[in-house]
Amino acid sequence: MRTMRVAVAAVESHGGAHRGIRLAGVDGAPLPAFDPGAHIDVLLPGGLVRQYSLANAPSQRRYYEICVRRDGASRGGSAYLHDHLTLGETVEISLPRNHFRLDAAARYLLVAGGVGITPLLSMARDLDERGTPFILHCYGRSESDVPYLRTLREGFDHGEVVLHFSAAGDSLRGAVPAQFHTPSADALIYTCGPRGFMDQVDAAALEHGWQASQIRREAFDAAPSNVRHVNDAFEVELASSGRVFVIPPDQTIAAVLQAARIPVSLSCEQGLCGSCLTDIKAGQADHRDEVQSDEEKRSHRQIALCCSRAVTSRLVLDL
Repeated sequence: MRTMRVAVAAVESHGGAHRGIRLAGVDGAPLPAFDPGAHIDVLLPGGLVRQYSLANAPSQRRYYEICVRRDGASRGGSAYLHDHLTLGETVEISLPRNHFRLDAAARYLLVAGGVGITPLLSMARDLDERGTPFILHCYGRSESDVPYLRTLREGFDHGEVVLHFSAAGDSLRGAVPAQFHTPSADALIYTCGPRGFMDQVDAAALEHGWQASQIRREAFDAAPSNVRHVNDAFEVELASSGRVFVIPPDQTIAAVLQAARIPVSLSCEQGLCGSCLTDIKAGQADHRDEVQSDEEKRSHRQIALCCSRAVTSRLVLDL
């Protein structure tokens, strides 16, 4: 994983639970380009690595903007970024990666839940600059639960923003956005937020006649596996050397390969970031990542080494 050092150029509170952080190049030069929907890894003390979506428009390369929600069950990531990160401090980050790309469409319906607004805000800013119409629906319990509230209320020239607060009786469970009732073949739906929220968005869109191929989503947490934790062992063969490794029920492919000193690129280790996606030469995977689309998973071209397993007795990997 290629990394670079950046400096904390600004911090801003977005309600009590969210902290906006701007990261600028230490030399003042423009940062590497990215597309809307991209994220970066932030490398923290103690070996912690956390992924955060970029909220700024791709045209703004003087800094990267992330928003961090304080997690009461934090293992150190959000707690450090909320309580210890200071202005001027330097941190190491990865180059931007993108598994939530903004595909071409005539119009867009963006649906955000809480801090899920961050990649969708980058998309909205990019679409606004390009003059492409969109509607952004943003859901939260109350005003303090929605980051970038002031920006959202200022609005956009080419897009509409609709705020929904469940504390005021306006929730996705109560009523879906009006646009769901009139499916449009030339539009795409992008959603980001808690998994249950996105499941509701998917179900509502499909119920009203949208096609599954028109829906894009990004997860912030790993899905609970519906496969038993104790699985049969399987084999992994490395195409370059022919070496074969047995993957036992209680270990991941990545763990076994690392123990054998086979280089494996890892970051989130939850199937969320795509760092460990590896090409499959032969065999079929039991996909458990949240990076690949359903179509990509059906193709069995790649596997996430950190979490996925095998359907076939052996996988041949491009390693």
